[in-house]
Amino acid sequence: MYPTRRLLLAAGLGLPSLARAQAFPERPLRLIVPFAAGTSSDIQGRLAAARMAEKLGQPVIVENRAGGGGTVGADAVAKARPDGHTLLLGSNGPLTVNPVLQSRLPYDVETDLAPVALLSRSPLTLTVKADSPHRSLSEFIAAAKARPGEITIGSSGQGSATHFLIEQFMAQAGIRLIHVPYRGSSQSVPDLIAGNVQVVMGEISTVVPTWRGGLTRILATTGPTRSPLAPDIPTLIEQELPGLSGGSWAALMTTGGTPAAAITALNAAALAALADPSYQARQTEVGRSFPSRRYARRRASPPG
Repeated sequence: MYPTRRLLLAAGLGLPSLARAQAFPERPLRLIVPFAAGTSSDIQGRLAAARMAEKLGQPVIVENRAGGGGTVGADAVAKARPDGHTLLLGSNGPLTVNPVLQSRLPYDVETDLAPVALLSRSPLTLTVKADSPHRSLSEFIAAAKARPGEITIGSSGQGSATHFLIEQFMAQAGIRLIHVPYRGSSQSVPDLIAGNVQVVMGEISTVVPTWRGGLTRILATTGPTRSPLAPDIPTLIEQELPGLSGGSWAALMTTGGTPAAAITALNAAALAALADPSYQARQTEVGRSFPSRRYARRRASPPG
């Protein structure tokens, strides 16, 4: 049977559409960081964006959309066109903590977002001002027990990794602190130095420069082992809080329903970034460990 004129026209119209569908990316991409500029997440996003742009052949423009412990930015990606051109620098808050803490989350992590690659992990720090009377973690805990509900502690936002660890810390240490949420450690740490908050649970990349400069004192790091950035600072586990460890991680996400071919291309670009020596060096400088290419590929879904 010969094709009809209508069939030929339909086929002719379909060919350009198929070509467009196979061309990814076809325009600049947006990488939404759901926290303020200058935060650990922002640094991570900009590092990844620069390397991925080289691999993808299109600019990757970083856009900060802070608010709601990462909810605002994550929701923007969840509601974007599902074509892979809108990305999320995902982390603990918007992906694992907020779905538990917020009863009316405007997006569903399982269906509205799609994992691309795990990028890094990082410990946190429990930090006070340099002239604080609390010289050690044990002194701080003793003071908090003597003054329940009086000492203020800053976090990177409601529902963030820092907030979640603060709650765990208070429960295990048997203390009660006043939680003060900020829009990232880039805001909480300066407020600590200014004396507006008494202690901060902050990202190590933000805290270490102030610690080295003599402006702050780190009482503990939160990883399972000591951080190479502060090898003389003991962990929470070492200071009579067994099993208490945690931190932040970064995972690249895109909109749910994005075609598999686009996600494969994004994953390849992320793996190329992870393999870049300058990227690895910069990650190490800010206290982040990064997964192997094989691990990042297999564990595209963020850790629970």
